[in-house]
Amino acid sequence: MAAAGGERGRTSFQRRPGAGPRPPALPGTRPSVRHGQLLLSSGLPSLDCVLGGGVAVGTLLLIEEDKYGLYSSLLFKYFLAEGIVCGHDLFVASAKEHPDNILKDLPAPLLDDSYRKELGDEAAAVKSEDFQDSMKIAWRYQNLPKMETSPTTYTKFGHYYDVSKKMSPELCQSVKLHSFYLHEELPSEPKMKTWNMNSGYAKLLQSIQRIISQEGFDGSDPQKKQRNILRIGIQSLGSILWGDDVCCSDAPEDPQSLTKFLYVLRGLLRKSLSACIITVPAHLIQNKAIMERVTNLSDMVVGLESFIGSERETNPLYKDYHGLVHVHQIPRLNSLICDVSDTKDLAFRLKRKQLTIEWVQDNYLRQERNIYPPGFSYLLKQKDSAWGEGSLQHSTFLMSFLAKDEKTFSGLLQLKQGSASVHPIMSYFR
Repeated sequence: MAAAGGERGRTSFQRRPGAGPRPPALPGTRPSVRHGQLLLSSGLPSLDCVLGGGVAVGTLLLIEEDKYGLYSSLLFKYFLAEGIVCGHDLFVASAKEHPDNILKDLPAPLLDDSYRKELGDEAAAVKSEDFQDSMKIAWRYQNLPKMETSPTTYTKFGHYYDVSKKMSPELCQSVKLHSFYLHEELPSEPKMKTWNMNSGYAKLLQSIQRIISQEGFDGSDPQKKQRNILRIGIQSLGSILWGDDVCCSDAPEDPQSLTKFLYVLRGLLRKSLSACIITVPAHLIQNKAIMERVTNLSDMVVGLESFIGSERETNPLYKDYHGLVHVHQIPRLNSLICDVSDTKDLAFRLKRKQLTIEWVQDNYLRQERNIYPPGFSYLLKQKDSAWGEGSLQHSTFLMSFLAKDEKTFSGLLQLKQGSASVHPIMSYFR
C-alpha cells in the first residue's frame, strides 16, 4: 500500500497489475438498479415502465396479439425500430409478410429538437390538466405512480417514434439485418420433422443458432470484435402459416412443436447477447393447456385486448382508449421476487403520432366527476375498501348493481334536491 503521506489529493488505491481496462458499455443498454441485469428498451418507454425498466438481455418477451393484430404489430415494429436507432443487429422472422416489407413500415424516430418540443408541449398540456384534477382527485388514487408517456426529457435509454411517418431507408441500412421468410426458406422441401418439431420451427432455430455463433453474440465464447446486441423478432408464431395446427383445433396433431421451439430458443437466448420478441395469436389457440405451457416458457407475457367490435368500445369509461393491456408474467431475475406494477388496470391508446400505455384510473376519475350521480363516489369508496381499493372491475360491477336498483337508491340518482329526473347513466345500464 502506498504511503498515506504522499502528495495532496492522491489516494493509496492502486489498480491490480493484471487487471485490464473496463469493457465498454453496450449501446442502447443500461444495468437494472434492482437486480443488476443488463436492460434494453422495448421501444415504448411506458411499456418499459410496466416491465420493470425494460427487456433484460437474454430474455423472451411474448406479446399476445389483439383480435385483428393491429396494435401487436405496432409493438413489434417499435422493438425493431429501437434496435436500429441503437445500432443493434436485427433478426426478423415471419411467415406472414416479408421481413423487408416490415422494415419499410417502421415508425420514424423523434430525434431532433423540433419534434421533441412539439410532443413536449402536448405533454405539458396534459400535466397542466392533471394538476387541475389533483385538486379534486379521490384519496384512493393520490399515490398512484406516473408513467412516462411523452419525451419531456431527453434520455439515451429508450426513444420515441412518430407512427405517422416512416423510418428513412438510410437509417434502416445502417445496421446489419438478418431475415427469415418461411416461404423462401422452405419453398419446395417436403415437410419433415427435425428435432421432433415441424420443419419451419427447426429451420428457424438453425438460422438463429448460426447467427449467434457466427456473428459473435455467443456469450460463452470470447469476443474477438466489438460487442453488440442482437434483437430477434418473430411474427405470429404458432399460426397456421408456420405449419402449426394449434390454432385450428382443440386437439392438434402436433401440440409439442411450439413448446419445444420455445424451450430451445430460451436456451439460445440465455447464453447470448440477445433479446427476443414474439407475437402469438393467443385468441386463436383453443387448447388452454398449450397456452399455459407457452406462458411458462416465456419470460415476459403481455396481452393486448382491443376494443374494436366489443361492448367496451361504446363504454364511456373507456372512450379515450383503444384497448386494455394485461401483464400476465414478469421475470424473476437474480431475485426471489419480480417487479410488479401497483395496479392491474392498464390501457393503451393510439394518439396522432404515438402509442402510449396509461393507467385507466386517470380517465376513470374524470368520468367519476362527470357522469356519476351525487353521493355515489362516497359509496364507491366504502365498497372499494372491502373489495380491493381502486379495483376497476369491482367499481364497474358496483355501478351496474346500483343502477339496476332504482327504488333503493333513488336518492342518489336524483340530479338535484327535489328533482324526479333520473341521471343519464341509468340509460346505459338498462
